[in-house]
Amino acid sequence: MESRLKVLGHPVHPMLVMFPVGLLVTAVFFDLVDTVGGPDFLGEVAYWNITVGLVVGLLAAIAGTFDLLAIPAGTRAKRVALTHAAANVAVILLFAAVWVVRLNADSRAAGGALIAIEVVALAILGVSAWLGGELVDRLGVGVDREAGLDAPSSLRPAATTTRIGEAQR
Repeated sequence: MESRLKVLGHPVHPMLVMFPVGLLVTAVFFDLVDTVGGPDFLGEVAYWNITVGLVVGLLAAIAGTFDLLAIPAGTRAKRVALTHAAANVAVILLFAAVWVVRLNADSRAAGGALIAIEVVALAILGVSAWLGGELVDRLGVGVDREAGLDAPSSLRPAATTTRIGEAQR
């Protein structure tokens, strides 16, 4: 099944997901280092990583929704995609809760309970990332029908197989 939302022939969802994943993982790392005595600015950096991670995560979710809606009902791919989407919503909600608590706090630093929530969210994110890999690598969701080891460039228009007056092959 080919992705419905593309830029220059490439699916948008996989292009976007790396940003929230990297930002949120780094935020948790910075919060852990800050908590065990690292530099004070790391809590602030972690807070802003979460902020940008949430924004880009929502953009990735919108792009992913286009592909989700195109998957036929009753297929294993649809079940995996729905689980993947639900896990990502849980991750966004958990990090959003952490963000809201830190938004009005005197310090942007996270305490033990917030870090625990972040770690749970990362565990869910890991499962969701695996499910996303299952969708693409195993089930072929978002993969171009012409994909292959010798596929032409995605910047070239698809080859037409029908000539005027001929039946489609």
